This record gives sequence, C-alpha cells and structure tokens, in this order.
Amino acid sequence: MIRYDRIRRRTVAGLALTMLVMTACGSAGNGQATPEGDLAAGRAAGAEPAAEQPQGAYDTDVAKQADVTDTIPLQMIDDNYRTYYEVFVYSFCDSDGDGVGDLQGLLSRLDYINDGDDATDTDLGCNGIWLMPVNPSPTYHKYDVTDYYEIDPVYGTTEDFRELLAACDERGVKVIMDLVLNHTSSEHPWFREACEYLCELGTAEPDAAECPYVDYYNFTKEPGDGYCQVEGSNWYYEARFWQGMPDLNLDCEALREEIAKITQYWLDMGVGGFRLDAVKEYYSDSAPDSISFLTWLTDTVKSQKEDAYLVGEAWLNINAYAEFYASGIDSLFDFSFAGAEGVIAKVMNGSSASRYGEAVASLDGLFGQYNAAYIDAPFYTNHDMARSAGYYTGETGERRVKMAGAMNLLMSGSAFVYYGEELGMKGSGRDENKRAPMYWSRDESAEGMCDGPADMEKFEMKYGSLEEQAQEPSSIYNYYKKAVKIRNQNPEIARGTAEYLADVSDDSVCVLKKTYDGSELLLVFATGAEPQSLDLGDVELNGHPVDGSTQIRGALLTGTEPVSVEGAAVTMPAYSVLVLK
Repeated sequence: MIRYDRIRRRTVAGLALTMLVMTACGSAGNGQATPEGDLAAGRAAGAEPAAEQPQGAYDTDVAKQADVTDTIPLQMIDDNYRTYYEVFVYSFCDSDGDGVGDLQGLLSRLDYINDGDDATDTDLGCNGIWLMPVNPSPTYHKYDVTDYYEIDPVYGTTEDFRELLAACDERGVKVIMDLVLNHTSSEHPWFREACEYLCELGTAEPDAAECPYVDYYNFTKEPGDGYCQVEGSNWYYEARFWQGMPDLNLDCEALREEIAKITQYWLDMGVGGFRLDAVKEYYSDSAPDSISFLTWLTDTVKSQKEDAYLVGEAWLNINAYAEFYASGIDSLFDFSFAGAEGVIAKVMNGSSASRYGEAVASLDGLFGQYNAAYIDAPFYTNHDMARSAGYYTGETGERRVKMAGAMNLLMSGSAFVYYGEELGMKGSGRDENKRAPMYWSRDESAEGMCDGPADMEKFEMKYGSLEEQAQEPSSIYNYYKKAVKIRNQNPEIARGTAEYLADVSDDSVCVLKKTYDGSELLLVFATGAEPQSLDLGDVELNGHPVDGSTQIRGALLTGTEPVSVEGAAVTMPAYSVLVLK
C-alpha cells in the first residue's frame, strides 16, 4: 500500500490531461481538518516533479501506480456537510467478551473510522458518526427507550459515552445520536405510571394534575385501529408500530418541556446533533401536524446549539418527504436513491445513467423550494434495508457494489455509510440479519467480534473480512477509502450545486458539474459494463474549456483498466468515475 506520508511531497505540476489515469486503491487519507492551503495540485512548495508515465503504459503492480489523489491536500471544512458512518453499537465491537458490542469497543476501533492524522492511510476518513439508539431499552435494537437520560448498561456508562465524545472531538468527528420521540417503550416509567393510574381510576376521568404522564400518551376509551388495550382497564393507547411502543402525545406542553430538557442534556454533554427517528409518524396520517412539531423541535435544538445537526427519517416518496424541509430541519434522508429499488441500484442494474444525473440535478429545485439552506442526506443502505452486496449478481457484482458506493459518496450534502458496507457485507430478510456483526475477521472468536442479535440467521459473507481486504489494494474497502478521500479533497462534491450535462451524457455515461463558492468540478460516471468514449471539448470548467490544462482530481476504477484522457477526449472503462477541475 502506498502510504500518504511517503508521497505527500510529490506534485503533479504540469500534469495535463494527456495521460492515463491510474489508481492506487490501497491509498487513502482521512477526514481530519488540514490547514487552509491552495487546492491546486502541483503547487506544494519545494515539491519534486512526479515521474512521467509512458503513454499507453499500465503498471500491473497496483502498489507502484501513480495516483494524483496522493498529491492533493485534504480540505476539510468544519461545517455540517460531512461523511457520516452509521454504527449499531450492539454489533460493532465487543470490548468485554460478552458477545455484545459496547462503547469501549467502539472507542477501540475509532481509529478505523478516523484516526485524526492526515499523514496515515489506515482510516476511512469519515468525519461524522451516527449512533443508533444508545439509551436503555428492553430490546436489542433499542428503538423503544426506557430512559432518555442514560446509556444502556449493556453498552457501558455515561462516562464511557463522555470518553467517546471527547475522543471524537479530538479527531474533528461530529457525533449525532438517534433520538426516538414518536414513542417510548411500554416499560418506560412514564407509561407504566400512567397505566397504573388509569387502572386505579376505573370509570373516572383522568386528571393530569394527579398524574401528568396520562397526557404524555394518547389514551382513549374507544378501541380502534392502531390502539392496544391497557391491561386491567377499559382504556386504550395508541401504538402504531406494536404494543410495546406506545405513541407519545406531542401536543402535550409538559412533554415538550421534557423533550427540550433531553436535547439540552445531550448537547451540553457534547453531542453534535440528532438523527430523528420516524418523523412522519409524529402524528399518524397528518403530515402538516408532523411538520409543525418538527418545526418546533428544530427551533428548540437550534436555540440550544446553533450548529447542531438534525437529520430526519421520513420514509416516503421524494415529493412527500421534500415537504418536511419546510420545518427548517437541516437534512432528510434521501430515500429516493437508497435500497434495492432506489435510483443508484436501478442504474447499476441496467437503467440509463441519465436517471441518476437527472435525479441528482433536480434535488436543489425540489428541496430548495421548502428550505434554501437544506443539506441533502444521501445514503445507500441502512439498518432497515437489505445490504447492497445482495443487489448484484454475476461476474460484475463486486464492481457494481463499488460503483454504487461511489455514486452515493459523490452526491452533495452529508453522505451516510452504514457500517460494513465498505466491506460489502451481506444481510437481508429479517431485521437482525441486516444488523450482523461487523466483519473484522473470519475468525468468530477474534478480538472485538460480536455475536450479533439473538434471532439473526446464520449466513456466510460474500466478500472478505477487514483483515483480508485491508491487504488487497483492489478490495471494496480500499475503494471506499479512496472515494471518501476524493470527497474530502474537493469541497465542491459535498457542497456544490449539481448540473446534469445531458449533451455529453448518454445511457452509460453521466456527467455532472458541481459548483461551489465560485469553483466548478466535473464528475464523469461510466455506469455500464463496456468502455465508453466521450468528448468534453464543449464543456467549460471555471471559465475554460476542458483541455490539456484541466486538472485531474482523481479516478475511481473497479477493474484493472485505466481511464484514458487525451485533451478533451476521454475513454472510461466499465464502472468507473473520473473527477476533473
């Protein structure tokens, strides 16, 4: 593997487009902030010129290939445009040998996500972590909270959590935690006390002055769809997911005051924001009411911490979840691109590349009409979806897994990666299968390995473990590292407004221009199984036509064939990406 600290002094000064773009898949930077500097490759003071590659040559020794990304400094900006790594603590890393992941286990593997040192190539480079619920809960998934102010003992202690936040802060990593406000656990003291009170009342009417928690939930004497009976009484409570998750009454002012205390508590501790679970369910079948509550919640959190980041889950079609941006929330997960039926997988399974380009370019107009300051939240899979390794079959399966990951990471906004996707982990069917143990090693007894959820089925992974993939330069893991690195080196990728260039695109090639802060960058995606040739001579970047002076900012290749660039003529191998500036 090429180490970043051994090549960082090299330069691509004078490197024009008349070349073959190679890739050293084993090389990657991380997400730590660097001093502000000139982004233009080849302007490092005192740097030696890079060795010139003979025209038409291709070095089959990946470790010796020239890679222009190794000469470009990281340009991390401390804002809410980040690359988040979604962690299910239960299945990530076990520190005490009980088979269940915990916060100390995550701490021990934090350098895997981001080691805080831009001179290394051993971390993913993610500068954000989304923690699935860590509050006490009777279930393995913990989406039914029993105490909003504590850490589940199976994961550790509040001190462990503080230690994690401090370690992340040192690395420039923002931690957001899952905040589940649509419902609690039926074992939450609020709910249990309310039910005990109702049972003692008999037929009398409840009084919130006697038991304030009766107003925290939606109780009624009328049975109906989505309601469950309070055992031992003639009362019913709303529970749209299942009887163990009673829905909260978010109109209750006393509850809202409690929610404000909860968010303040975690923000004061150092949490950088919240992933908001099931925002469309806040009020059953009433999007306007759900948006109204989300507006209140966003205003509340922003008043407590101005730069807190909020991302909401509204599992709806794109036009419906776009409306939730009217709340002022920073981000909403972009479900349109995710999963086996999303735009990315559709294109990787044969749909026209234009489907991706047109969809990406449409987002600013769609989301911006509700919130001009929106930050998109693209993701490819999450804990509720089958993992992507199962989306693709045949000889090109691995290449498409890689390419799809790049299409997610090169979208604007805050991109999210579900743990293990960077290894091509499998998992489908029941939810427990989608939350399998992080694949550190093939040896199930290896240090840090988790047992996984009790009801998870037994199945074999399709691709190698981290131990294996870290040693293979062309692995999915090393591909992901490089994709994140390119994202970190080019602020236009995450923050830019996207324009789809239909005139130079076709069914197998998508060309997107990203514009940010007066700078333009070109992303060229070859999404088919055959090489593609295109002429970029009519495309302008930063006021100049694409020609021999245009910078190559990187290439993501899924095979051994290089990208051939000669002037404005580009030949792309199957399933590849070229970045120009």
